[in-house]
This record gives sequence, structure tokens and C-alpha cells, in this order.
Amino acid sequence: MRLSVLVSGSGTILDAFLEHGLPVAVVAADRPCAALGKAEAAGVPALLVRRDSFGADFDRDTYSKQMADALQAHGIDLVAMAGFGTVFSQPMHDVFGGRILNTHPALLPSFKGWHAVEAALEYGVKVTGCTVHVAELEVDTGPILAQEPVAVLPGDTVETLSERIKTVERRLYPETVREILERGSVL
Repeated sequence: MRLSVLVSGSGTILDAFLEHGLPVAVVAADRPCAALGKAEAAGVPALLVRRDSFGADFDRDTYSKQMADALQAHGIDLVAMAGFGTVFSQPMHDVFGGRILNTHPALLPSFKGWHAVEAALEYGVKVTGCTVHVAELEVDTGPILAQEPVAVLPGDTVETLSERIKTVERRLYPETVREILERGSVL
């Protein structure tokens, strides 16, 4: 299976994939970001499939088709979103449905959405964690592939808890992807 990693930021998850020796065939981003430079420095082809808007006029279907086309042109079989900031619509799922992976900083199905760590702290849970799952059209849904708990400590802030979750994520996500690659299928 040919693996693509989708990025939007600093590339810490991409770093973890590369450190775990995963065979990343191409890295793609929706905006210029440090992760593209990290891919190039590692000798991995890097694509910028630039998102043209971050406002209400954003055409999610057109963008989803552009990304699907770019990944198909590189013979990609498995897509791992790694801090990727764009939610895909049907055209991406038409091509890669069931083969788009995501990681989330909570134990799904709890605390879906962009502010999961903050929500966990506000709710007062004693344990949250990290989930690796198959991405579907509805955000933070899809079959759960792996989860690991992370304790919420007294005095935790969004920043301190986020960093402990990211430490787990940087191990759990690459391990899960490696298992998929070795098995040759997501489920």
C-alpha cells in the first residue's frame, strides 16, 4: 500500500511517521507549512494542493476532488491525515473512502470536534486520550482502530494535557499505520 500523509502545520506527526520508518510515498498540504519542508528534507515528494479560501466561500467539493486527483496521480492507497486542517467532502470519500485515517485528541466518541482537550477539561473527566480512526464524512466518526488513555492531572491546562496526548499520538498513530501496511488493509 502506498501511503500519503496530509499536513497543515509543523509536521510533528510526519516526523513520528518518518522516525518509525514508515514508507511515506508523498506528503500533501492544503497550505504552505513547515511540514512540506520536512518532507523535502527527508527526500519525500511534497505537494501543495493549496486551499483557496478559509472563509464561507470555500468550495469544499472542488477542493476535495483536487486533493483526490493529486493523490491518485501518485498511486496512493492509504491516506493519513496528520494535523490536516481541511475536512473533506464526498469527492475525496468517493475515491479513498474507508482508507482515510485520522487521529483525535480524545477517546472517541467523546469530545468530538476541534476543541476536544478543552472540552475534556471543562467536563472534568479524569481520563481522556488519543484515538486513531477511519475518517468518514461526519467529523470524528468512523471505525476506531486504536485508542490509548491519558490521565488528566490536577492543575492540567489545555497545553499540558495536549502535550501528553501528543506524546501518545506520536507513537500510537505510526504503530497503527504500520499494522495496516503490514496487513494490506485498513480493517
